[in-house]
Amino acid sequence: MELCAKKHPPEEERRVKANAREYNEKFQYASNCIQTSKYNIITFLPVNLFEQFQEVANTYFLFLLILQLIPQISSLSWFTTIVPLVLVLTITAVKDATDDYFRHKSDNQVNNRQSQVLINGTLQQEQWMNVRVGDIIKLENNHFVAADLLLLSSSEPHGLCYIETAELDGETNMKVRQAIPVTSALGDISKLAQFDGEVICEPPNNKLDKFGGTLYWKESKYQLSNQNMLLRGCMLRNTEWCFGLVVFAGPDTKLMQNSGRTKFKRTSIDRLMNTLVLWIFGFLVCMGVILAIGNAIWEHEVGACFQIYLPWDVAVDSAFFSGFLSFWSYIIILNTVVPISLYVSVEVIRLGHSYFINWDKKMYCAQRQTPAEARTTTLNEELGQVEYIFSDKTGTLTQNIMVFSKCSINGRSYGDVLDVLGHKAELGERTEPVDFSFNPLADPRFRFWDASLLQAVQLGNSHVHEFFRLLSLCHTVMSEERKEGELYYKAQSPDEGALVTAARNFSFVFRSRTPKTITVQELGRAVTYQLLAILDFNNVRKRMSVIVRSPEGRIRLYCKGADTILLERLHPAHHELLSVTTDHLNEYAGEGLRTLVLAYKDLEDGYYEEWAEQLLRASTPSEGREDRLARLYEEVERDMTLLGATAIEDKLQQGVPETIAILTLANIKIWVLTGDKQETAVNIGYSCKMLTDDMTEVFIVTGHTVLEVREELRKAREKMTDSSRSMGNGFSCQEKLASSSSASRLTSVLEAIAGEYALVINGHSLAHALEADMELEFLETACACKAVICCRVTPLQKAQVVELVKKYKKAVTLAIGDGANDVSMIKTAHIGVGISGQEGIQAVLASDYSFSQFKFLQRLLLVHGRWSYLRMCKFLCYFFYKNFAFTMVHFWFGFFCGFSAQTVYDQYFITLYNIVYTSLPVLAMGVFDQDVTEQRSMEYPKLYEPGQLNLLFNKREFFICIAQGIYTSVLMFFIPYGVFADATRDDGAQLADYQSFAVTVATSLVIVVSVQIGLDTGFWTAINHFFIWGSLAVYFAILFAMHSDGLFQMFPNQFRFVGNAQNTLAQPTVWLTITLTTVVCIMPVVAFRFLKLDLKPELSDTVRYTQLVRKKQRAQHRCMRRVGRAGSRRSGYAFSHQEGFGELIMSGKNMRLSSLALSSFAARSSSSWIETLRKKKGGDSTASSPSGGADKPLKG
Repeated sequence: MELCAKKHPPEEERRVKANAREYNEKFQYASNCIQTSKYNIITFLPVNLFEQFQEVANTYFLFLLILQLIPQISSLSWFTTIVPLVLVLTITAVKDATDDYFRHKSDNQVNNRQSQVLINGTLQQEQWMNVRVGDIIKLENNHFVAADLLLLSSSEPHGLCYIETAELDGETNMKVRQAIPVTSALGDISKLAQFDGEVICEPPNNKLDKFGGTLYWKESKYQLSNQNMLLRGCMLRNTEWCFGLVVFAGPDTKLMQNSGRTKFKRTSIDRLMNTLVLWIFGFLVCMGVILAIGNAIWEHEVGACFQIYLPWDVAVDSAFFSGFLSFWSYIIILNTVVPISLYVSVEVIRLGHSYFINWDKKMYCAQRQTPAEARTTTLNEELGQVEYIFSDKTGTLTQNIMVFSKCSINGRSYGDVLDVLGHKAELGERTEPVDFSFNPLADPRFRFWDASLLQAVQLGNSHVHEFFRLLSLCHTVMSEERKEGELYYKAQSPDEGALVTAARNFSFVFRSRTPKTITVQELGRAVTYQLLAILDFNNVRKRMSVIVRSPEGRIRLYCKGADTILLERLHPAHHELLSVTTDHLNEYAGEGLRTLVLAYKDLEDGYYEEWAEQLLRASTPSEGREDRLARLYEEVERDMTLLGATAIEDKLQQGVPETIAILTLANIKIWVLTGDKQETAVNIGYSCKMLTDDMTEVFIVTGHTVLEVREELRKAREKMTDSSRSMGNGFSCQEKLASSSSASRLTSVLEAIAGEYALVINGHSLAHALEADMELEFLETACACKAVICCRVTPLQKAQVVELVKKYKKAVTLAIGDGANDVSMIKTAHIGVGISGQEGIQAVLASDYSFSQFKFLQRLLLVHGRWSYLRMCKFLCYFFYKNFAFTMVHFWFGFFCGFSAQTVYDQYFITLYNIVYTSLPVLAMGVFDQDVTEQRSMEYPKLYEPGQLNLLFNKREFFICIAQGIYTSVLMFFIPYGVFADATRDDGAQLADYQSFAVTVATSLVIVVSVQIGLDTGFWTAINHFFIWGSLAVYFAILFAMHSDGLFQMFPNQFRFVGNAQNTLAQPTVWLTITLTTVVCIMPVVAFRFLKLDLKPELSDTVRYTQLVRKKQRAQHRCMRRVGRAGSRRSGYAFSHQEGFGELIMSGKNMRLSSLALSSFAARSSSSWIETLRKKKGGDSTASSPSGGADKPLKG
């Protein structure tokens, strides 16, 4: 493993010589061994401990341990700190070791794969880890590529080979790579053994789609490009064998160069918790100072009277120095106010929540056999606080299963379902699809509903023939024919696959391709076209073209692309056809279909030869190559003839509209960021209910300049504020902003807006809106809208929009997508969710959570997220409470022991309190607790809002917990102290000895905190019962054991108070004291919660009460049904003695509400307290979430 981890100097260029290990070794290139593990047997302990002590809390407790080793200030035994510290370090180390073990296992599995390497003229089996740069290796079909290779030769003609890059970039389609002609003939072992070419190329980098280099061989040089490379992680497909020269190995391969770590994400609760722990440190120091001052004063004023039998140590020569030592002693004693087990407990709870997500069968997709996966354990409670969702459209909201739906050919639209009179009709269950049974090569899964298109093909319509000929030629699809007539297409995108499949069913069947030809079966006749050039698609061009020569010798360019790009490149003579086709495109986009425009152009032989010569020169790898190619492509793709347009349907995923509606009711704003055109994106917005006809207005921003965009945004804000004034707000947004700082401007805008608005903005407009001097104006406008759709956006713009909201809104953001173009957005958001769909796995690999369908997002947030937030908040509140109640008793005791840093409790009780007596019950609550059932969480989305407002754990809640803990500690100390002042035993002896007092206070504490967690637990399981009662039983068992004869005989110096616990707890006075302390500590809490529940219930309280009432009503109903009665026939007329609903029914206003609407109504009626608090906190306007301010929570 040392070789794997070895560091190598940076390179300016790489020189690799084939079959020359000695030559290549002088450059010290990395071996092919990879290491993703962090430790080995020797380094684990020191490295892991070093990492753990990077945590402030662990360093703090190590410092305390060192203090305890100093006799002058240590009032506790060393084990009271070292036992919890070692336990925490051990648990963390075991977790880290387990994770690293699996990394080692994965590394070994990869490194020990076998590969055939050409050594000394023969092929030898070598492990991947032993492959070296400069080796020539042989790959066989369906084998993974071991390193980054220069393809030398293959079993296919012209040195071709086919690869699948799913493990590299997530795409499952096949890609083609080709050896340079000079090496493609090196298929023989003897020839390869004599090959001594040298490659000079770029140094290792992470650019998957680019490679530049030169091969020097036999006094000639040959340019190399990415098309000649096989990258590690690819799999050889449909190719019997190939040979390659290792150029990059191990950590230098592009796969490993791209495996950089994702930025570590922390939750808002983490950040708050760190702040609170620092405050507790400060509070601890303050208590230490107070008690140290007390000690100095006491020693100066009173201590001299006790010098006879309490003399100072030799080193202590003054009251001041005594106070100084006392300060450090109290820091040791009071250190439990900062819980050492807090961070470990938090991680255990988060791990449990992650397993619940992984095990949730309701988030399992049986169709794809894909479960939900929590890929991180650190963000679960953040799922309960999301305010903004940024979603991709294609493959996320839609299925990304493309279906050829409609087309426009020479001005006529095909694809509508027509009735017998030729009028458009709805697609119904009885509608018969077009019969393609005459075509033996047709795809049986393809459906089309307009038979007139097939008739046009069969009647020989030349325009229709040329249309489908284009679809069968202009693509990069790979064909595989496993049996005669069984064709399987591998396409780079689902759109291409849908178009080629449509041509196939309409008798233009793409059969096969070579680097120079494409074979198409046209109407049953095989036709082979010479492939002259492919002008490939990219995000800038937004089109692709092929240039082919027909068997008749005609050269023609076929092109397909986005309408915004292609329509500008048509010949001006086709104005009328262009107008009709544009109308069809707008109609298709209005239906939410994805559109492409098709065109062609005939080329003269002489012009093509000249252009091809320029293309060959421009293709030479050098600086500016891409620009030169783009200019040549632009030159030939002009003055084309319009053929028509295609419309592909990308259906919405199941449950998307309902999910968006529910999440909107939960006051979550959803922004769609898509690369699709505006019309398609807007229509999808209406389909999934983001946009509705009830909205006040939908603003569309399409400006091409900064001034235009600013003016459109200004007009949108003016319309919103004018509407707000007309609805009674009485002031303008500008008036509210006059004295506002930039930090509060967004809140001011939102408060001034009434009504529901939506914003649609194009990519070119968004580029201006995201500029530094306009971003705040854009965000003000967007955040005042209920829905935002950004279309034609780039991956970078997606990330910029998310970052903008994070920067100014300080709200929790979630990004969800399924493709490689969503990765930057997913990594930028607080929470990234990957959809495992049709576009590969890159989004999943970059995500924090993954599942297969958008609808599962509702359950992830409203159930798992809300429960995780609730549980974590209750856990933290209780944890801080119990530790302050435990620790502050020492503080009060200091005033009664001369500030001598003596402890109230036995030192073993101090050691075991946090790790045995009280740890498991609070963990059970943190893992299993819930306030309402999962069904009610989904039914009442308003239950989600407390997390968005940070209501359950914040600085105020923290101080309430601390105050309760201090109050408990006061009673815990002073009630037993007051009772013991005059109490006697049954035998008349004095009860007030130190050990009896310690046992009484400790027992009271354990019982009080156990009762308190019982009150805090909202959902009881067998585990909760077992841990609470079990912890009490363990406490008493250990207590009696420590005061037993057996332990005294074994350790007489440690357990010297034999029988003290038995004697103390046998006294009725002690149990009366414990009972009184428990009641006085708990009753105020019970009374406060009862009054709050009765006078100002929260929505969750109302839901629980409603659920209880319904349960009782169902029970009563069952009882009534069991009782048979034989009464006479009775009239129901008396029930209608009031004005009826006839007019309301006729108006159509009382149409039955869906269960969704009913639940939202109940939520609105029960959430006035949330709305009031939202206004106080300056949250979102009530325009974006229905207000229920005038209604009181329902109780039935």
